[in-house]
Formats: sequence, structure tokens, C-alpha cells
Amino acid sequence: MNNKNETTEGTEKNPASSDGRLSDGATDTAEKNPHTLRGTVVSDKMKDTVTVAVTRYVKHPKYKKFVKHVKRFLAHDAGNEKKVGDVVEIASTKPISKRKHFTVVK
Repeated sequence: MNNKNETTEGTEKNPASSDGRLSDGATDTAEKNPHTLRGTVVSDKMKDTVTVAVTRYVKHPKYKKFVKHVKRFLAHDAGNEKKVGDVVEIASTKPISKRKHFTVVK
């Protein structure tokens, strides 16, 4: 009988929900603190969308030289306020379209 009680107590204290995901609120913290990047607007030809180039410097593993990596993200810009050359900050959001999952913050 004690073994049965121990197993039920263990399942009650389990933080995992019935679908297998942890219920510690990981998605809630991601929404409160979105992943933000700073970059330069390189294209504003689309409606309510800008292309932002984010530059970062990474040390080469073998040669120990810093190499510039540039990645381009599509970001939602309501009202087409940003122009080419503007330095903006983008924050991650839920997917808006197939490739657009950032919004312009500043």
C-alpha cells in the first residue's frame, strides 16, 4: 500500500503537463523578455515590412580572427515609418508570415 501512495505522490509533484511540456511558464517569460537584435534597414520596398541586416563579429575557431557575419531578417513595420539606412531594434514575436517573425521596436 505504501508503494502505491508513493507513486501517486510522485505524479502529483511532476511539473510536466499531460502533453509532455513543462509547465514552468517558459513561454510566458519569452513573451515578457523578447529576443531583441539591433541592425540596419537595407530594404523598405514591401508593405508594412522592412529587411534588417544584423551584423555580428564571431571569432574563427581555427585562425582566431574575428569575422563579420551578416544575417537579414524581415521585420514588421506598421505604417512604413523606417527608411533605408535607419538603425533599428527588432524584437521576436509570434510568426506574422512565413519568414517574418520580428517587429520593429525603435
